[in-house]
This record gives sequence, C-alpha cells and structure tokens, in this order.
Amino acid sequence: MNGMSFETALDRRTDQMLDACVKCGKCVDICPSVQPAGIGGVSAQDVIAGVLDIVRSGEGPEASRTWAASCMLSGECIKACDYGVNPRFLLAMARAAMSRQSRSLPERRHDGVLTYRRTSQDVAVLSRLQLEAAVLERLGQGAASVAKPSEPPISYFTPAGNVLKTPHIALLALDMMDTLGISYQVMGGPSHCCGILQMRAGDMEMSGRMGSTSIEKMSRSKSGQVLSWCPSCYIQFTETTLPTIERQSGARPFEMTPFIRFLQARLDDLKPHLRERVELRVALHKHPGVAGVMEAAADILQAVPGVTLVDLDQPAVGLQSVNLAVLPDYRRKLELGELEAARDAGVDALAAVYHSDHRALCAHERDWPFRIVNLLEIVGQSMGLYRHDRFKELKIMQDADLIVAECRDLIAKHSLDPDMARDVVAKAMLGEQPLPLVGLE
Repeated sequence: MNGMSFETALDRRTDQMLDACVKCGKCVDICPSVQPAGIGGVSAQDVIAGVLDIVRSGEGPEASRTWAASCMLSGECIKACDYGVNPRFLLAMARAAMSRQSRSLPERRHDGVLTYRRTSQDVAVLSRLQLEAAVLERLGQGAASVAKPSEPPISYFTPAGNVLKTPHIALLALDMMDTLGISYQVMGGPSHCCGILQMRAGDMEMSGRMGSTSIEKMSRSKSGQVLSWCPSCYIQFTETTLPTIERQSGARPFEMTPFIRFLQARLDDLKPHLRERVELRVALHKHPGVAGVMEAAADILQAVPGVTLVDLDQPAVGLQSVNLAVLPDYRRKLELGELEAARDAGVDALAAVYHSDHRALCAHERDWPFRIVNLLEIVGQSMGLYRHDRFKELKIMQDADLIVAECRDLIAKHSLDPDMARDVVAKAMLGEQPLPLVGLE
C-alpha cells in the first residue's frame, strides 16, 4: 500500500469516471429499469447528468434519484458506453451518496451492522436446519472458517453467505471440482463478506475494510485464481474493491472468475464425466448481469446428453432475482410470465443458475407442471452426483411450525433456539416469495 486510504482511492477512481462521462445518455436509453421505474419520458441526458450531480453532492433531480434506486444491475449500460465508463458503478456510488446525505455515519454504520448480523443469522439457521456439522465444515463453516491450510491451495472457491441457504447447490459445485481433480479451498459465508451490505448502507469505510480483509485472505492462492459463486459478490469485488485496491497498491492480488464460466472453460474435461442421459426439456431462467454466465450455462446444459434446451423468449434482466426487488410489480410480472411460458412450452424443468433465483422460484414447483431446479442438479445427474434439495422440500410445506418440527433433530444437534429458528423460517424462507403461490394471493 502507498499510504492512501481505501476511501481516498475509491474517491479518486470515482472522480476519474465522472470526468470521463460525456453525459450522452446511451446508458439510460438501454437500461431495462427505466420504463418500469416510470421515468421513460425524461431526457436520458438529463437523467445521467443528474446522477453525476448526486455522486458529487448527494443531491440531484428526482428522475436521477429514481434511476439510481431502481438499478437491477443488468449491466446493459456498461456495454452501451463508448468512453470506458461503468455506469453501474456510478449508480452504486450515487446510492451511497444519497445514503450519506440523508443519514449520519453512526446511523449508516448501525444499519449496516444490523443487516450483516441479520443476514448472518439467517444463513446460520437455514443451513443448520438442513446439514450436519461435518457437511457444514466442508462448506467452510464452523472450525473450517478459521482454519489455515498447511500450504496455499491452487485456487479458492467462494460460496457467498446466502448460497448456504440452499447448500445443495454449493455442495454440487464442490463435488464437480473433486470429480475434475481441481485443488481448492472453500472460503465462504458471512466470515468472508464482500462488503456489499455496508456499501448499501452508505458506510464506505466499513465496506472497504471488510472487502479488503476478505481479499487479503483469498490472495494466498498459488495460482492467483478465485472462483466466485455469488454474482453480487463478484460485482462488488471486481467493480469496486479490487480496482480500488489496485489504485492503492498498483496491482491486483488476483482475478476472480464466476464458477459457471470456469466450468464452461473446462467443458472438454467435463464432457467425459457426463455419462448418463438426462431426458429433459429444459428452460434456462436468465439474468445477464455478469457477462458470459448465461451463455456459459446454456453451453453446459447443451453438453448434457438427452437435454433439449428450450428458449422461452422471455425478458432477461437484472443481476439475479433478488436485484429485481427494487421494482416489485415488474418482478412479479416477469416471474409469472416465465412460469406461464414454461407451462405453455411443455418443459420438464425450469433451471436457474443463482441461489437467489432458486429460493424465489422453487416453491412454485408445487403448482406448475414442471420441476424447478438449479442447473448443477441436471449436470450432476449426468455425472452420477446427487445432493438433495432440502430447502425446496421444506419451503413447499409453507408452514413455519411444521418446518421447525420437521427439523427438530438438527435444531437440537446445533443447539438452536426453536423460537428463533421459527422466526428465521417465517421471514427468511417463507417470507421470501415475490410472486405468491397459487391460492396464496
């Protein structure tokens, strides 16, 4: 480090991007959030000019504030810019600036801490309702979260905290790496936070501190390779934290690769293990926010013998399902349209890539004539790998008391408070249902 603080380095990078922006408005014109957010009639040039004002001062016109608050992180704006500006990053800085303008640092820090603690509790409880301690250790939890390897691993795999709510997905990723003979160490969960929760609260200092600490741990890889599962963590690390650290120190400690793109790059190694036919008509649930991931997912599914990939011709927007929460009516419309299209196309399965998509969609399997799965389940089936989707099984019950009773043995083994477990199930599992199930409107 050259003595420059994280916040100073971030401010300088932001200033450089502000100077590079010519306010052409192409990023606004192409953004899928604009129409559903109700600002389609406002000049695109005025909207982006207002965003720059917000980043500088925390103040700006209402349409610009609405655009910043309605960002679904689709990433179309990045592709539209001809001047090397990352509008998605500037919108994140605008949201942070609005938060700093409206609340004091103690208030913002308090909010960030509360959100972090709540998220950590939700992850801890929901994962423990599904897994024994030994399996949690394999996912980097418990004692494994602080254990140091005898020598640096070839690569790190970072399943974000929230993917541990649906642990079968992360376990399948590990099983696949084992099958391919890949050396790795798991560094995941809330103890390796990317800092996104603190940034959303407007606490840039704490966001930088947490993200930098996690990056320092991951920089011990022999190959300089870090495999990321969560798209939110990937965007936070690659668009905010790593470039800022590079400005501080003059170098990036590693590059980060989304796991699905990593798997696609090793498709030739994977194909010999795809031995079993999986006779399914599959539709892919798509979010394009991380470049190349949906294309990689399609390539991988099409490599599975027996799979027929069906294009539902539905809008693909946002980083992942949870990022559409900023426009809840639009999100429900999209999800219902996709379910209806999947039914009409006669698919056997609707396959999501990300964990938040699976959590939002999986209980709909109860009411629609197709399975709702993660794409790794289909790939794993062809490889002879299986992990039970306990999360979906529990969520379909739609009864917090019944779920807690069903999990009473693990609640006792992990010494969880049953009342607290019930509260987490009600809010973090059953409460996360953007589109109501049939009959529950």
